Amino acid sequence: MKVLLVDAFPMVRAALTGLVEQHFAGAQVQGVDTTAAARAALAQGLPRLVLLDLRVDGGFELLQQIHREHLMLPVVVISGSDETEDALQAIGAGAMGYVPERSDLNMLVQALQLVLAGGTYVPPLKPRAEEAPTAASAAPVLPDWAELPLTPRQKHVLHLLTQGLSNKLIARELGVSVDTVKDHVAAVLKALGVNSRTQAVVIATQKAR
Repeated sequence: MKVLLVDAFPMVRAALTGLVEQHFAGAQVQGVDTTAAARAALAQGLPRLVLLDLRVDGGFELLQQIHREHLMLPVVVISGSDETEDALQAIGAGAMGYVPERSDLNMLVQALQLVLAGGTYVPPLKPRAEEAPTAASAAPVLPDWAELPLTPRQKHVLHLLTQGLSNKLIARELGVSVDTVKDHVAAVLKALGVNSRTQAVVIATQKAR
């Protein structure tokens, strides 16, 4: 498995390279420190995964380009920020994972495993400044999301979205048709005021804190 790592700091590249090669058998990490070098590497052959620090000059534009030209190539953003708006911006630009640098190593490994399996990873994030704190209130299995106008079934669908499941897998889990799942997902997105599944995951993760 080839992994392209784009980070300006040699020590960070060395640490992430060691982590990936330790936890993913057969992984080969190519580390570069500029977006120009990253584009040259991509031109020579697509990797299985891209790890990208958006602080690299032109990093956000590179993320957008990868999403535009290589839609199926997953990118995980390694970020110094755990702000909700920063995560929303990265996910909205095409990232399939967002991992703050404060995350522990196990969380990073789990995030990469989820993304490689086709899911989307977003960690718990800071509440938005304009939102008043709410008491933690969760059901035994699913987050409560009491402030959201969702039916119990829609909350279940939202929970499965946060697990990175596709519509087909959600339909299998719920024992309903894919069309029914699409209807539920559309209702969830409308209730959250977003227009994509990945943005819904970010908001749901933040509201479940």
